[in-house]
Parts: sequence; structure tokens; C-alpha cells
Amino acid sequence: MPALLKVVLDTNAVLRSISRRSTFSIVMDKLYNGGFDLHVTNDILLEYEEKISEVFSKETAELLLGAFTLLPNVKKTEVYYQLGLIHTDKDDNKFSDCAFAANAHYLVTNDRHFDVLKSIDFPVINIIRLEEFASLISN
Repeated sequence: MPALLKVVLDTNAVLRSISRRSTFSIVMDKLYNGGFDLHVTNDILLEYEEKISEVFSKETAELLLGAFTLLPNVKKTEVYYQLGLIHTDKDDNKFSDCAFAANAHYLVTNDRHFDVLKSIDFPVINIIRLEEFASLISN
């Protein structure tokens, strides 16, 4: 059996995948069905909670994060190195650090701040746009 994809989703990717009416709802469907491993840190979960509460509601945030704690394929990842690879928005470093610590196959984001990772030889952190990731996991 092939290993599951190890993925880090930036907050915008999560926000765009929550609604059942979204083109990207397949991301949450595949996550709930064990289609890939989602790697998170406490800082990432706190950001998810804050932004989901702002965009949707506090209840939606609580339900989603509650589901994340129950899913066996949502992996709490310990980050031992703050690489500081993203200088234009230092808050985004929590995602690249998690991707590095988890040895993730992909960091899913449409945020241009992450484009700097394409020009860094080491560590290699593969970023993929939400559209590409949704297409990849739907096959």
C-alpha cells in the first residue's frame, strides 16, 4: 500500500475548502476520508481557528477543529527549527517550518509570499496551488 501524501494546508486553502458549495470542498472530503495526512502545529491550529471564526463563525471553527483532533490522519507535528525562509510575511514561516519538520510532499497555498520557496535549494519545500492539489487528489 503506497504511503499517504503528507500535506500542510495554509489557512487560505482551508478557508476555501470548507464550504460544501466550494469547488475545493474535495480537499476536506478527501481529508475526512483519510485520503492524505494533514500536518499541523499548535500555531497553525490557532490561526485556523481565528480565521475560520472571522470568515464563517466560532461554531464552524470549533466543529472543524474538533474533527481535526479526532481524525487519525491529522498529525500534530513538532517543529524544532525556525528556518525563517519567508521574509515578506514572517507569520507564514509556521507553515514552511511545519512542512520541513513533517517532510511533507506539499505545502498547499495560493499565497505569493511562499513563492520564495521555489528559489531555495535547501531545504526543498514543494509548494502547490490549491487548484493543482484539488485536481491531484480527485484522480
